[in-house]
Amino acid sequence: MKSKLFIYFDDFLSLIYPKLCFACDQPLVANEEVICFTCRQQLPQTQYHLQPGNPVEQQFWGRCHLNAAAGYYFFRQGTRVQQLLHALKYHHAPEVGITIGRIYGHQLKNAPVFSSVDCIVPVPLHPKKQKARGYNQSEMFAAGLSESMGIPVNNKSLLRSVASETQTRKSRFKRWENVKTIFVVGDVEAIKGKHILLVDDVITTGATLEACVKVLTPIEGVTVSVASIAVAGSGC
Repeated sequence: MKSKLFIYFDDFLSLIYPKLCFACDQPLVANEEVICFTCRQQLPQTQYHLQPGNPVEQQFWGRCHLNAAAGYYFFRQGTRVQQLLHALKYHHAPEVGITIGRIYGHQLKNAPVFSSVDCIVPVPLHPKKQKARGYNQSEMFAAGLSESMGIPVNNKSLLRSVASETQTRKSRFKRWENVKTIFVVGDVEAIKGKHILLVDDVITTGATLEACVKVLTPIEGVTVSVASIAVAGSGC
């Protein structure tokens, strides 16, 4: 527990260097962390975890087999959701991924299609990129999900063997060509017979997740569901 002196000092520092919401840049008030309460209520949630056959699942129909798929927020350019993702990926704010994972994990835990998940597998970064960034943003999201869902993270069974080019501004075909052979399975025994929740920061064409699913599902007894912080679509 924080001492009163520490709390007073922290409050004093907040007056000089206020902590800001990563979504709207407004100062956080008492009991707010990372994302202000207003943004937590107003950011556009998809509710796809409650909708079988939702648009995210439809993206993968005919491409690979999934048990379920969902994303927390709708993503559009120039919105607060984009600001959150940029903070997470490019401005060294891993706490954004952890916080969103904690929030979304409570929802997924109570969704029937995700209730049988055994472990959470983040989409891996190439070791060189992860070293340069300092962390894997999908792994931060996975850590938050793990905390609220009570399910372990497995970051050893899916590996990225090639440092691919950025997916930004690539067409669906180019995205698939860019990632179709870059993922390999590491620890096979750890995921045999498991229902895996495969997680990424944002779903656009789904090419990266499709490439991951296609190396995971041939393993004996493996089923895969997908979740992300955001999905390309409408919203504020």
